Amino acid sequence: MAEIQLSQSEADLLLAMQKIKVDDTLWNLPDFGGKLSIPLISYDKKERFSLDIWRGGIDLKRQKYQSRSRDAVVLARLDIGSPHRNPDGLEVGVPHLHLYREGYGDKWAFEIPEGIFADINNRWQTLADFMKYCNITQSPQFRRDLLT
Repeated sequence: MAEIQLSQSEADLLLAMQKIKVDDTLWNLPDFGGKLSIPLISYDKKERFSLDIWRGGIDLKRQKYQSRSRDAVVLARLDIGSPHRNPDGLEVGVPHLHLYREGYGDKWAFEIPEGIFADINNRWQTLADFMKYCNITQSPQFRRDLLT
């Protein structure tokens, strides 16, 4: 599949765009080693998005939360569990945030700015904070159980 390229201003606009749930599905967060992709839509229903959630299998602390547009374009991804090496060779620690960068897609990661995530060790709070960061204003519904 060919990689979709966006201008930086277009990617920034898509990340800032208000996103809402598609329906009232009650989602289960993935178990260890699992992943989940939840469809979202823009408020005006002209753009489609996805909220992806991964959970590590071997490294149980490893998690990823990702917002995609146009099926394949990663707008933002929060990685918890392993460092990342940027194209310029600089290593970014854990946790870190990938943001779309024109010409590079999601290959660049950044230290997380203060005030975005209240408690990175609290999975529910981190998910809520990530959805807020990605402007998911009408969030999907999740089933909470003892294992999550």
